[in-house]
Amino acid sequence: MDSPGYNCFVDREKMDAAIQDLGPKELSCMELQELKQLARQGHWARSYTLRGKVYQRLIRDIPCRTVTPDASVYSDIVGKVVGKHSGGSLPLPEFVDSTQVPSYCLNARGEGAVRKVLLCIANQFPDISFCPALPAVVALLLHYSIDEAECFEKACRILACNDPSKKLIDQSFLAFESSCMTFGDLVNKYCQAAHKLMVAVSEDVLQVYSDWQRWLFGELPLNYFARVFDVFLVEGYKVLYRVALAILKFFHKVRAGQPLESDNVRQDIRMFVKDIAKTVSPEKLLEKAFAIRLFSRKEIQLLQMANEKALQQKGITVKQKSVSLSKRQFVHLAVHAENFCSEIVSVKEMRDIWSWVPERFALCQPLLLFSSGQHGYSLTRFYFQCEGHEPTLLLIKTTQKEVCGAYLSTDWSERNKFGGKLGFFGTGECFVFRLQPEVQRYEWVVIKHPELNKPTSFMSSEATITPSLFSHSVSSEPPDRLSPFLAARHFNLPSKTESMFMAGGSDCLIIDCWMHRCVTWLLSFTREGRFIHSEVLLAGGGLQV
Repeated sequence: MDSPGYNCFVDREKMDAAIQDLGPKELSCMELQELKQLARQGHWARSYTLRGKVYQRLIRDIPCRTVTPDASVYSDIVGKVVGKHSGGSLPLPEFVDSTQVPSYCLNARGEGAVRKVLLCIANQFPDISFCPALPAVVALLLHYSIDEAECFEKACRILACNDPSKKLIDQSFLAFESSCMTFGDLVNKYCQAAHKLMVAVSEDVLQVYSDWQRWLFGELPLNYFARVFDVFLVEGYKVLYRVALAILKFFHKVRAGQPLESDNVRQDIRMFVKDIAKTVSPEKLLEKAFAIRLFSRKEIQLLQMANEKALQQKGITVKQKSVSLSKRQFVHLAVHAENFCSEIVSVKEMRDIWSWVPERFALCQPLLLFSSGQHGYSLTRFYFQCEGHEPTLLLIKTTQKEVCGAYLSTDWSERNKFGGKLGFFGTGECFVFRLQPEVQRYEWVVIKHPELNKPTSFMSSEATITPSLFSHSVSSEPPDRLSPFLAARHFNLPSKTESMFMAGGSDCLIIDCWMHRCVTWLLSFTREGRFIHSEVLLAGGGLQV
């Protein structure tokens, strides 16, 4: 333990048990692609000496603001900043939201040093309004710094990163909340089995997902968090989403079919993460994380932007403090029983549907736009009631008591752009679903055979609802290609993939989502139809995103 990486801040006996210094001491190459592979493989995970050198190099290469506080600044201000607080334990800055400082094998002096560094960061970064991840980052960096000043400088460089393509740590309540919403969107799409469990056992699924950063920055054991941080420094923020999704997948695998240990699923997940060594190794966790097919980094940035904009329209600002958490409207809270009425679905069923809706829209209470019971079965009246609104939710109850529907991302007025001809529009956020006789959701995916992604020759529109299921093999989208998800509508970006999700004519509506199974529904609003009731709800609550 002669390495400067483990100095007087570390409880050496605990550290010896956590990480052995058995790996290589030098790293010859620092090319990005090779570093990615080495970080994922844990090349420096067993060598605190090498890890300290790699951290030093990676953090030094972070592009930062012209004026970024360094070690000499810390030496100049620490006495003055710490001197303001006399007696007892040093307080934590307001922006960490009373977050507990992870011990990470630090001794009493090391835990005190974390607080000193955090207070000095608060002094130099007055614009940081909310950053609960920072205590864990500082505690880990202290292991690989020769003194508090060096740790301070490393943390400052991470916070001062000015590369717009390399987001590192959320530093405002708005950014943190939008990250939680983005994580919820990703769970909804890539961990559907776990999401279904969360919806079933929790009253407020967004509250569960709001803990996702806490799982990583605090609950994970030191050797796991260090492995995640290794890759995070090389690849950026996207890694955090991947690992948190992997944690949720493992939690679901272990707990599915078993009674939860408490009435609080949030607490159960936290305990699972703390004891994750009983279930999965760091290697298996990262392997699972990078096996998940995600959006491109650019697409995640677009989703984050959309969620931030929705929160701003709900009154959340960049300078908002953590006390505003109570003002947030979560997914389930947005469907208030006293304000919701439907002849097709119950409040519980509507809350289940609402958990599938993109979170920036699920912040809002659904509003009824059209009901066949009130407005009749005329398509003209349907368009009149629905045009000018997006997104919308279509609910249908058939004469066979089947309940199905669709989430529609785009204003029906888009149909007018085709000069009276039937044309498709919409985005990849569209999905169709069935509630009765069984719950099933079908989403858009990319298919291998583009020739199949063409308008189908449909049967007569008198066949009110015609589900047809076709199996198609699917493949990952090319990394340089944006899906229609978000791109075409919300950011005025050209969609490089033909969108084919919604179509409307004078005698039919078509909702056509190419998915793992291709589900095509034809709907004709006629009195001779085979459904007994239909409703359309405004899913965005008037948000202009």
